[in-house]
Amino acid sequence: MDPIVELRNVSKGYGEHVALEDFSLEVRPGEFLTLLGPSGSGKTTILRLVAGFEEPHAGQILIDGRDAASLPPYRRNVNTVFQHYALFPHLSVFRNVSFGLEQKKLSRNEIRRRVRVMLELVELPGKEDRLPSQLSGGEKQRVALARALVLEPAVLLLDEPLAALDERLRKQMQVELKRLRERLGITFLFVTHDQEEALVMSDRVAVINRGRLEQVGSGEEIYERPLTRFVAEFMGVENFFAVTSVVCAPEGTRFETRAGLKLWAKNSSGTIEGTSATLAVRPEAVRLSLAPPSPAPRTMLTGEVVEAIYEGGSRRWAVQLASGERMIVRESSTGYDSADGMLRGTTVFLSWEPERSLVFSRESAPQTRGT
Repeated sequence: MDPIVELRNVSKGYGEHVALEDFSLEVRPGEFLTLLGPSGSGKTTILRLVAGFEEPHAGQILIDGRDAASLPPYRRNVNTVFQHYALFPHLSVFRNVSFGLEQKKLSRNEIRRRVRVMLELVELPGKEDRLPSQLSGGEKQRVALARALVLEPAVLLLDEPLAALDERLRKQMQVELKRLRERLGITFLFVTHDQEEALVMSDRVAVINRGRLEQVGSGEEIYERPLTRFVAEFMGVENFFAVTSVVCAPEGTRFETRAGLKLWAKNSSGTIEGTSATLAVRPEAVRLSLAPPSPAPRTMLTGEVVEAIYEGGSRRWAVQLASGERMIVRESSTGYDSADGMLRGTTVFLSWEPERSLVFSRESAPQTRGT
């Protein structure tokens, strides 16, 4: 299936700042693709280039297989929903949604029909005559969506449209956005810096760092099998060890830190003994116990709890190892029968399965992918 949007080796800068560098990405028809990355990574620049608000300094942008270089924004079959909605404050909900249709010179009956259908779809019937100042944040967001979707774009560009909402409403709108996309079959290109939001909503996630594409794949792939250290860190991995491979065997690879910690990883058959690497493990992959597990796991460390935090749905511990490293462990509040005994100053045992280890070369190219 040909991509509906394609960026080929696109570069864009602002003065000395490089926003995108040799960036390539394909967006499939009908998918929900999220651009995920920290502030300043180039996410919004990509949207502005696709929308036609900016021009690349190098490379091509194709929409429906056509080079968009010569197409002004109004001739591209895309529409944008901005973070702050940009509603017309003096126009009613109906007029805000109908504005684009009026510019297209559609008949009154057709405009009325399409606006009513769209307001039903975003669950705003009966509020046609209200002004934006009379709406809640969630209702304003729905009006902005309706105004964009009523024009039936092939691609909807969404620039952090949920950022201004409180957590409860943001989670509600995440579900509603997914429902809308599935019902309409429109391609969504969504920008966020929120990892959970990207995982919940997306068919695929493209992780961007300093204008470069680090990894693109399903939410599960990005979360469970990060290809670079940056992706791992951005997706919540907090425990990293500088290691050297010591034993390479069919059942796994044993790595050691400079302090002598022995850490095992699986699926690393291509690793050569003596290779320097970084081994990482997610906080939730580590098992914490007050006594040595039986049978003894391949990887088992000891340390002292230096911080214990109850987070509502989970608990978080910081554990200082005798070797000097500090590890973070997180588990659901019901995950440990002895959780109340793991207070500050308690000696604990840490273990995890070799399959949960992530191994990156010092250049961040992956050698082992966690499951």
